[in-house]
Amino acid sequence: MLEMKLKIKNISFSYDSIEALKRVSFETEEGRILGIVGPNGSGKTTLLKCINKVLKPEEGVVFLDDINLAILNQKEIAQKIGVVPQLSFRLPFTVFDTVLMGRFPYIKRLSREKKEDFDIVDECLNLCGISHLAERLITEISGGEYQKVIIARALAQRPEVFLLDEPTLHLDINHQIELLELLKFLAQKKNLIVIMVSHDLNLSARYSDKILILKEGKIYQAGLPEEVITHQCIKEVYGIETEIIRSQITNSLNIIPVSSAKR
Repeated sequence: MLEMKLKIKNISFSYDSIEALKRVSFETEEGRILGIVGPNGSGKTTLLKCINKVLKPEEGVVFLDDINLAILNQKEIAQKIGVVPQLSFRLPFTVFDTVLMGRFPYIKRLSREKKEDFDIVDECLNLCGISHLAERLITEISGGEYQKVIIARALAQRPEVFLLDEPTLHLDINHQIELLELLKFLAQKKNLIVIMVSHDLNLSARYSDKILILKEGKIYQAGLPEEVITHQCIKEVYGIETEIIRSQITNSLNIIPVSSAKR
């Protein structure tokens, strides 16, 4: 059976006269996490929005297997792509009802939810380990628990692609690890194509199967973590000197900032 692929071909986008993305091309497969890193303003969030059709690229195309996503409407996009945004507002809904919102792309106008929708919500709550929170208000749970709720909501869309923008932002280290372990599990369990934007190079190197580095709207480097997380690459992209070591426990790369390369 062929693996499902997401293919990004020559995507360009500008805010007025400012180029945010410049002919960005890459592809990634199901069951894997692609980490996107880069300095502030390098185009990471803009790229996610172009993939999800929130922004319309000036040129280029996004394919999910042989489907050009440009021809799909927003409801069809929501059935293909689940999004975990960087910021989302909390309103006093229960955890269950919040996750149930992920079923909206499948519910016809003026129709009600069906038993299948409730069953899917139960499954997603269970997969994310938050079934015990189902009747709690999302305004009353912790930040780490809330992120799991948003992931469960996206999972309830039954997507083939997961886009996450800084999913570990504002979380303590315990919840960061817990959340990324969950994403790794879901990518493999549900054969999801996962694309994760992050500023944390160490967590990206540990949990991403491949890493794409953006600089000034262009792909600076892409490949396996050990191929792209190098002293020279970090110096040229971020302007800092680093020491890079491999953990004997996790076997992942650890990047230790030493000093600014500009000094």
